[in-house]
Amino acid sequence: MLFGLRPILEALSAGRTLEKIFLLRGTKNSVTQEITELAKAANVPMSLVPIEKLNDLTRKNHQGAVAFVSPIDYQPLDSILAGLYEEGKTPLLLLLDRITDVRNFGSIARNAECMGVHAIVVPSRGAAQINGDALKTSAGALNLIPVCREPNLKETITFLQQSGVTIIACTEKSDASLEAETVDMTGPVAVLMGSEEDGISPEYLKLADHKLRIPMAGQIGSLNVSVASGIMLFEVLRQRLKSGQ
Repeated sequence: MLFGLRPILEALSAGRTLEKIFLLRGTKNSVTQEITELAKAANVPMSLVPIEKLNDLTRKNHQGAVAFVSPIDYQPLDSILAGLYEEGKTPLLLLLDRITDVRNFGSIARNAECMGVHAIVVPSRGAAQINGDALKTSAGALNLIPVCREPNLKETITFLQQSGVTIIACTEKSDASLEAETVDMTGPVAVLMGSEEDGISPEYLKLADHKLRIPMAGQIGSLNVSVASGIMLFEVLRQRLKSGQ
């Protein structure tokens, strides 16, 4: 955690990866303006909050500014995708729409690493904070698998489709069931998972190339998103192993 405007500005200027910045609402000066510009350029989420929020975050003299330093360095998605194609690999990506629970995120990252995912993509806003709990729950996977923080998931989905990647959304709202094997997952694929509260955003769901639901036989109508991600990713891995990839 960083406190004060100057330390946060210096951290941004030095290229340190910040998870999120909280600034006191109503504070306007040249330093806050510079912080805002640098944070936007680095896709660092920033919130303008009342003094009570800052006091809840820390009892130290924060001077109206608090920031969390990320334990990982985010990677550029376009570079990762280009590198995979250059190496002759078939991309497997995981897109997370507003996964906010830290432990869910850590579990998802562990699933992803075990199932051969090349990168996890999260939005700049509305995503779980990557902290010590996330790292612990991931069993170290977050030190092994790249995470990309994108400012606009809609544009990201379009970019991936234009790059030859098929977007497969996991949603209970689909008539197509996963076990029917109606979707070929052996090519470049990005699996899209939705939030714990309301699933995938409608605008992203419309963009998906395929929508699949996980079949269930019990009375409860939905799975925890970390469990669902594991099932979806296993099906991708199963198809690829079966095809000899």
